[in-house]
Amino acid sequence: MAAVTIRVSPEPLDPAAELAPLKKIPGVGAVVTFSGICRDEEGRLSALELEHYPGMAEGEISRIVDEACAHWPLLAATVVHRVGVIPVGDDIVLVATASGHREAAFAAAEFLMDYLKTRAPFWKKEHAAMAGEGPWVGHSESDDRRAARWKTPVKTGS
Repeated sequence: MAAVTIRVSPEPLDPAAELAPLKKIPGVGAVVTFSGICRDEEGRLSALELEHYPGMAEGEISRIVDEACAHWPLLAATVVHRVGVIPVGDDIVLVATASGHREAAFAAAEFLMDYLKTRAPFWKKEHAAMAGEGPWVGHSESDDRRAARWKTPVKTGS
């Protein structure tokens, strides 16, 4: 059974602190991480505001992690997602997967991120650099295409 950490919080992320316990798990030979960072969209944005429905977001993230653990031999999975107003340059999300080998860790991390973008119930509002609050935005068609390729993930043993 994989060690799983799921957290949704307004607090800034500390990737090093999140990764340290994963490296100590017996049998871990690979830890793959993804950090999503609030970008400025070529100077257009000052921040993103993310909202969620407490309990519902964590529940859906847990289901996504369970799917990944069923398809790949993970020893651990960590998903930490921020909510609130997140300034440009700050981390929004951290996904980390640990396995005995890199192939499973890479595939599972990519799967988790693709499904977080399309299935996890977060609402995102742009804050424009010059004009204050902007529109609420959803995930893109390219996010849908990326997630669609995982309809039948290939189980890897290494």
